[in-house]
Amino acid sequence: MADILSVEHLSAGYGAAIVLGDVSISLPEGQSLALLGRNGMGKTTLLNSIIGVTRRRAGIIRFAGVDITKLRPEQRAHAGIGWVPQERNIFRSLTVEENMTAVARPGKWDIARVYTLFPRLRERRANMGNQLSGGEQQMLAVGRALVLNPRLMLLDEPTEGLAPIIVQELMAALARIVRDEGLSTIIVEQHAQKVLGVTHQAVILERGAVVYAGTSAELQQNDAILEHHLGVTGKKHA
Repeated sequence: MADILSVEHLSAGYGAAIVLGDVSISLPEGQSLALLGRNGMGKTTLLNSIIGVTRRRAGIIRFAGVDITKLRPEQRAHAGIGWVPQERNIFRSLTVEENMTAVARPGKWDIARVYTLFPRLRERRANMGNQLSGGEQQMLAVGRALVLNPRLMLLDEPTEGLAPIIVQELMAALARIVRDEGLSTIIVEQHAQKVLGVTHQAVILERGAVVYAGTSAELQQNDAILEHHLGVTGKKHA
């Protein structure tokens, strides 16, 4: 299976600060990856580097076999990299439906399909973005990324600050996206127990370096690594 994404010996950061040092990860097409680590360990910086908004010092990023290292962020998006940032960045003065029609591209993910995935959005299709709850805004951010029909979707802390019932609903939708639909996905998450059950691969970052790379299933069973690097165990949070 060919890799949809390959990051090779990447060093990057912001201005003079280097956050990532010699990071290498890969993701086969159609699979998903949980990007884990405590706060400040470089998870968001790695996503930002993939979309092209950090200062790269060394390394190569390949997307679908093509070197995109020198492409601008909009060129990477056009190539098929979708992004759901922590800030969600929805259009607060547009309706739910307008948020999606404004960016939609042809493909299997259309607005009707997003409404099937997130029935709450169908119910609120005429509501403005600023009239939605935090959980609904996150669903809209995911839906807006989907209607771009990306080949790779990046999600940065999608469950942060959400009520438990909304987290369950959102994770069930993400499980469908990555497991049933086979959309290549990287999910940044502090809480391993939320994503290891729905992803294929897992990487742990610590101080801007990869300290674990393997399958999500193996990591779920490795309490020593979970406790040491993340402060949790699979058994406690299964």
